[in-house]
Amino acid sequence: MRISVCHCLACQRRTGSVFGAQARFPAENVQIEGPYKEYVRHSDEDAEERRFAFCSECGSTVFYTLESAPGFIAVPIGAFADPSFPPPTVYVYESRRHPWVQMPDDVHCDGG
Repeated sequence: MRISVCHCLACQRRTGSVFGAQARFPAENVQIEGPYKEYVRHSDEDAEERRFAFCSECGSTVFYTLESAPGFIAVPIGAFADPSFPPPTVYVYESRRHPWVQMPDDVHCDGG
């Protein structure tokens, strides 16, 4: 569906970085295998519920779902461990972006 970067405080806390980067896929195109633990948190601005799945072995976020995008699963780009993965086309939560983080000119803001 899309590849994006999120600057919200919840993503910053979850990743331990200044943003989260993820790709959304239709749920029917994603096959989940292996054990995981789930953590529910709410976004910092609109209180939307987000369900994060963490690897039971290493603790990495392996996928998550959003109330606002039913039928889709988001997978953090780092989970692919593929430097050739396509770049993001959109970013969100501009108001939470660290001022020293610059997004490429061809990546547009889609709210926040």
